[in-house]
Amino acid sequence: MKTIFTYLTLLLLSISSFAEVSPVEKNALLKLYKATKGSQWITKWDLKSPVSTWYGVGVKEDKVVSLKLINNNLVGQLPTELGDLASLEVLNLFRNSISGSLPITLGNLKNLTQLNIAFNQVTGALPEELGSATHLKSIELHMNRLTGVLPVGIGNLASLEVLSLFNNEIEGEIPTSYYQLKSLKELLLNSNKLTGKLEKEVANMESLETLSLFENKMDGQVPFDLEKLHHLKEMNISYNMFNGFVSKNLAKLDTLNMTMVNEQGVATTLKVSIDKNSAFAADE
Repeated sequence: MKTIFTYLTLLLLSISSFAEVSPVEKNALLKLYKATKGSQWITKWDLKSPVSTWYGVGVKEDKVVSLKLINNNLVGQLPTELGDLASLEVLNLFRNSISGSLPITLGNLKNLTQLNIAFNQVTGALPEELGSATHLKSIELHMNRLTGVLPVGIGNLASLEVLSLFNNEIEGEIPTSYYQLKSLKELLLNSNKLTGKLEKEVANMESLETLSLFENKMDGQVPFDLEKLHHLKEMNISYNMFNGFVSKNLAKLDTLNMTMVNEQGVATTLKVSIDKNSAFAADE
């Protein structure tokens, strides 16, 4: 009896060790492999081996939970089937040669917490559907070729802590919904083509530690309300078209000393207000 029990235990362990992800998830990975020229990757997948042994693929309880293919020579466009990886928590494709638009199916990834496709050649607008991936904590898509406007839906990501979209070609204004991102710690939108004003509602972003908007085309008065962001440690809003006065406290925060570019393309420095030295004084 003990021998039979031992045999059954070993059999179950053997079956468990060779457990495979679902055909749908395996197909999604194979589509990625083909679409990004997997045969030319630096570290390739042995397609005859279990998915759990494939480089950069994290599997837990027969579900793909992470995909980390950093600097692995992925070349091509991401397939829509990525949205079939329903349990995916981390998607990190940093520093490759991924091109084309991001698939709207990324919004299907309800468990995704980290999205990093920075330092690639992604084009087109950020999909509005990204706002449906409600567990996202970090979006890093800097150093690409993104165009279009900022999706309003990203303002629905209540858990978002990092939004890094610098060095792209994004246009339009910062949606008002973004000012409700109370968990956001880093907002990096510099070196784009953003226009419009920085609204005083920026004070609602109570967790903000880093604000980088430099080298855009934003205008209007720099809101004194920035001083209400008590966790703010780094700020750079220079090389825009902001005007008016700034407080001493805000001037000290900006690493380029509030250097702006006027309509004639001439660099000027905003004057520091003596009377209005704080957001609270501005409210009076």
